[in-house]
Amino acid sequence: MFHSHSHYEVYFFHSGVCNYLIGDRIYVLAPGDLILMNGMTLHCAKIDPAVPYVRSMVHFEPGALQPLLPAHPQLPIFQPFQELGNYRLRLGGADREEVEHILRRMHEFEQRGDAVGAYRCQLAFADLLCLIYEHCLQPMQDRSDQPVEKERTVQQIISYLEAHYTEDLHLEQLQQDLHLSKYYVSKLFKEVTGVTIFDFVYQRRINQARIEFLLDPKLPVTEVCFKVGFKHLAHFSRVFKQQVGETPERYKRSLAGT
Repeated sequence: MFHSHSHYEVYFFHSGVCNYLIGDRIYVLAPGDLILMNGMTLHCAKIDPAVPYVRSMVHFEPGALQPLLPAHPQLPIFQPFQELGNYRLRLGGADREEVEHILRRMHEFEQRGDAVGAYRCQLAFADLLCLIYEHCLQPMQDRSDQPVEKERTVQQIISYLEAHYTEDLHLEQLQQDLHLSKYYVSKLFKEVTGVTIFDFVYQRRINQARIEFLLDPKLPVTEVCFKVGFKHLAHFSRVFKQQVGETPERYKRSLAGT
């Protein structure tokens, strides 16, 4: 079931088979994946009930932790949640072991049921947030390196595409609605994102199709095809296979376990 909440969340995947849906994205999880979440984004886990599903989740309000955190302004450990939004870290080796060790300590302290245990649990979580902040320094730097004006314009284009991706889009329509030259829009979008506008639209449509199938594997392929914005079933099937590696029909059967 999709849900949302007003606080931040740290989700760590220990084991199992899980597709995690956050907004319009699907994360195929591997053990050691850690996801930062802005709780207001709708999210849910689609698991294989035949395989033990083990995960740790911590919901928190930043204000409640503030007294425990370093007073140094150069260590803004909530910054990854604010700047990266919903973001996955893939951790392995010693990094994964360290996170699992911290989570075990948090669980042990919480189980004590006394004030000292509760305080030490919070301190351990503050340490986990410091570790997350350290791993997010490079991703945050990569984002800040983008030219601000270009990034804003591309974000405007992405917001428009998000609102209209199920429609019959044309560059002339973007030019008219965004008041930007279609040639400039195409060039800038490719420069900043690395993909063309229509590659982005097709990927968004296929992501949504996968979400539709995950939520209801019984939906007819044709219905999903038209629902996400494709006009021709053959085109939908071809793009779906290019991106997912199998046809929509086969993808549906794999979800149903047949």
